[in-house]
Amino acid sequence: MEAVRSFTSAQPAAGVVASSVYSAGRRVADIPIEQAGEWARKEGHVVWIGLLEPDRELLLRVQAQFGLHDLAIEDAEHAHQRPKVEQYGDALFVVARTVQLVDRRVTFGETHIFLGKGYIVSVRHGPSTSYTTVRQHWESCPHALAKGEDFVLYAILDFIVDNYMPVLEQIEDEVEEIEDSVLVRPMNSAGIERLYMLRRDLLRLRNAAVPLVEVCRRLTGTDLPQINAAMHPLFRDVTDHIRSVQEKVDSLREVLAFAFEASLLVGQSQETAISKKLAAWAAILAVPTALAGIYGMNFVDMPELKLPYAYPTILIVIALICSVLYWRFRKNGWL
Repeated sequence: MEAVRSFTSAQPAAGVVASSVYSAGRRVADIPIEQAGEWARKEGHVVWIGLLEPDRELLLRVQAQFGLHDLAIEDAEHAHQRPKVEQYGDALFVVARTVQLVDRRVTFGETHIFLGKGYIVSVRHGPSTSYTTVRQHWESCPHALAKGEDFVLYAILDFIVDNYMPVLEQIEDEVEEIEDSVLVRPMNSAGIERLYMLRRDLLRLRNAAVPLVEVCRRLTGTDLPQINAAMHPLFRDVTDHIRSVQEKVDSLREVLAFAFEASLLVGQSQETAISKKLAAWAAILAVPTALAGIYGMNFVDMPELKLPYAYPTILIVIALICSVLYWRFRKNGWL
């Protein structure tokens, strides 16, 4: 018990969010990295380590404890990996993309997970919600956490996928605003640029989420002994959540495409209406212009010029023709 108390009071090293050992789903102690391998080899114990943007020296310390493969360590050191699951001997290496909305832009991070007999190590890079809430939640359910390290893998993946939805909901609110306003007035250049950014971010989010379907398919296969068959329904449930994310992304992209097309149609309709008005006024103004042009010619023999009421007659004719044209255009909806 004295040893346990000393572990619990130890402060985590830089880059280490948490390093704990569990037995029967209950936390036994917070341990230093150098003792993780020894605890993981004890029957019925699971070591759960959480790292945040660790340096190479810390990764090598973790590698030394669990005998992790060099290629997996290299991938975990450098982000920008596609979602995947790889098997290195007795260990699994899983990569998933995390998503957050920062300053109205979708930003992506990565989580790399090492899983083996008696241990699981999560490595976070970039924007990501802390997995402390996952740890705290399942620590309150020891019977679930007692299922082992593969259950912890499920809990992390489920948390990652669930965090896609709040981002999509915020984007959906903005898309609805765009959809409501597009029929009122056509988009300006700033609106079109924002629409393009949203469509691009949604495509990137889709590319981050959909490959997890293949990851979960591999995790429910029979070729990975690290995953207990009893966990397969849980990973299939994560797949269903990913499908929901995919459908939501596709529907939002379609709405944005329709909004852009509707904006173009509204703009074209307004341009057509303006063209009709200009054409109608041009036709009306052409009458006095034509008559004034005729009677402004410098010819001597123009009999109408000597009539006493020629000027008011011309004005009346101009007014009458213009009034008739105005009435017709007005009736046809051009004015």
